[in-house]
Amino acid sequence: MIDSPISRMLGLRYPVFQGGMAWISDGRLAAAVSEAGGLGIISAMNAEAGYLKEQIALARSLTDKPFGVNIMLMSPHVEEVAKTVIEEKVPAVTTGAGSAGKYIPLWKEAGIRVFPVVASVASAKMAERAGADAVIAEGQESGGHIGEMTTMALVPQVCDAVSIPVLAAGGIADGRGMAAALMLGACGVQMGTRFLVATECGVHQNYKDMVLRATDISTVTTGRRFGGNTCRGIKNPFTREFLRVEYEPTTTAEDVANLGAGALRRAAVMGDVKTGSVLAGQIAGMVKEEMPAADILREVCEGCEALLGKGSSWVK
Repeated sequence: MIDSPISRMLGLRYPVFQGGMAWISDGRLAAAVSEAGGLGIISAMNAEAGYLKEQIALARSLTDKPFGVNIMLMSPHVEEVAKTVIEEKVPAVTTGAGSAGKYIPLWKEAGIRVFPVVASVASAKMAERAGADAVIAEGQESGGHIGEMTTMALVPQVCDAVSIPVLAAGGIADGRGMAAALMLGACGVQMGTRFLVATECGVHQNYKDMVLRATDISTVTTGRRFGGNTCRGIKNPFTREFLRVEYEPTTTAEDVANLGAGALRRAAVMGDVKTGSVLAGQIAGMVKEEMPAADILREVCEGCEALLGKGSSWVK
């Protein structure tokens, strides 16, 4: 068993968060991960509070274990969603796409644990000053919106810079990745891509099949030209067209921002993996089997424990 401050903080069997993926991380997936001993996360994405309430109710109908909500701070409905997690007494919140400083005191007063996702040391320090319970240091190996630093470089620097616990995210799919993250100083990990192929994940089967067929070089980043909208996804006709338009001389930052509008929903919900965006991390090439969330957690954490148990063999 891995003894972690994150596990003790939230009452988890495994110090593993499931990433909050828009159009994908719903109440059913979150409940499956939490019931199995990790922390399942519902994505509030750009939806109104009514959608989130429905997903929270669904999760609670399937598990009595703690789960969390991921709040995208750039959402037009962020104010009502921030209040909803308080009203619904959600145990944990992860945040992304902005600074959570405005909301952290309110959430903490309500007894909610707060875990901002950060892509730099500066952001981690800011989150700590604002009162975050821990931070999730996410490297650019991740799927979806990403920063510039890799997990291997980011995690130890964040661990050195803050006194609160750190979780690692980006490029983690098995026990080796988790063990490496712990050796870098993290107290736990967050995984998104690996849970895309959980049996309980409701993403369209066409999307899952793209992940299952992926290789080590199947992903690409778009949106780098102007910054702020950089995303990693699996190569397909959508990414090829995006990159063509993105680097045309007359293309503006606004044009790039509009290129991806609705693309994730087309792939994740409708199954259109040609004109839709199939967001996934670089470790997609390691994900070869669809299985229940409980089996994913057990395989990753038992693999990590086995590796750490052999650590003394390297020291003579």
